[in-house]
Amino acid sequence: MTSETLSVTARDGTRLHAEITGPADGRALVFANSLGSDLRLWDAVLAHLPPGLRVLRWDKRGHGRSDVPEPPYAMGTLVADAEAVIEAAGLRAVTFCGLSIGGMIAQGLAVKRPDLVSALVLSNTAAKIGTPAMWDARIETVLAEGMEPLADQVMPRWFGRDFMAGPDLPLWRARFCAVSPKGYAGCCAAIRGTDFYTPTSGLRLPTLAIAGSEDVSTPPDLVRETADLIPGARFELMRRAGHLPCVEQPAAYARLLGDFLATTSGAR
Repeated sequence: MTSETLSVTARDGTRLHAEITGPADGRALVFANSLGSDLRLWDAVLAHLPPGLRVLRWDKRGHGRSDVPEPPYAMGTLVADAEAVIEAAGLRAVTFCGLSIGGMIAQGLAVKRPDLVSALVLSNTAAKIGTPAMWDARIETVLAEGMEPLADQVMPRWFGRDFMAGPDLPLWRARFCAVSPKGYAGCCAAIRGTDFYTPTSGLRLPTLAIAGSEDVSTPPDLVRETADLIPGARFELMRRAGHLPCVEQPAAYARLLGDFLATTSGAR
């Protein structure tokens, strides 16, 4: 699948790398990645999506091919980055699929810009994730020692038992270790400072929440609790999947997205 590369300048001058595929008049689907990953998180899903979609992905600041400003970052800045990327791509009324920190960005953007977001997919995420002490410890470790010391802690949090025993784990561990420590720490700080319970409870738009039964980072009950803040939100549990079900079970994940898109075809 061919893609068009976009270089988007955020409001503070940070350059953000984005890629867009699909017909110009296709329905817009935007993906936002997890902490410690880049837009390649969605590679395996793309081949299984319904045809005709206009798909936008980007690397969060501090990740992938985007710039790495000095940490810390604020969640409001990451939301503004998403806003800038979507507008630069000329999209409106998008279905926004965000995973982990990407799902927090999704919630923030849906509150801030209801004209840009017509439907939400909140994948392996929550209105609030972790504790300040947990994030402070992670920031301290990564800035002092780099990504490698965190890798063996993070992989069992990312993946379920089947994937952990499979051949692709070294690839994802290597990708994690290649992330900029400053970029990772910056996004950890954004998560640390975010509590979206009140703003998310005011959302009124079609929403699908996806959880992995073996997700340690955002357990199913936490994802369901966040889904319950939005009236009418649908909750789906993917069995034998961890925090990144789009990597572990891309075809099944894409089916959930396709079914959701079909039921929200009338969304504004």
